[in-house]
Amino acid sequence: MTETANARKIAFATFVRRALDEARATRAWSGTEVSRRTGVSRQTINRWVRGDWASDPEAERVVAFCEGLGLNPAAAFAALGWDRTATGPRAGQPAPPMDPDVEALLRRLVDPNVSDAEKFHIRETIRYLAYRPTLPVDVRNRGNQAG
Repeated sequence: MTETANARKIAFATFVRRALDEARATRAWSGTEVSRRTGVSRQTINRWVRGDWASDPEAERVVAFCEGLGLNPAAAFAALGWDRTATGPRAGQPAPPMDPDVEALLRRLVDPNVSDAEKFHIRETIRYLAYRPTLPVDVRNRGNQAG
């Protein structure tokens, strides 16, 4: 293993360890709860903490881990030495249109006049909706076919 690869593993392991410590200290989340909220298995998170991975973590899992904990994925990408612009929207492409309700929630999250308690509840609700299990399409359509 090269010195650079080892340094990246250590940096990412440190990032993950700090994120876990923060979740435990501020939210009283266990490892199981972090896994549930992020959608990343405990085994994967433990491998990240140990730096026990042969190839880079999947970007989607890193993003899910960060979003589940309310962290900016750019910090994880920096620890991994990734060019964060390479994973974002392509230059010159317009961003997809955003739902007006989502825009309103985002405005409330950055509004200094909104209490921290309300911002906490907004984030928790968004996390719940983002990571709740969804029914397969055929199960959802059964209710429409009855009667």
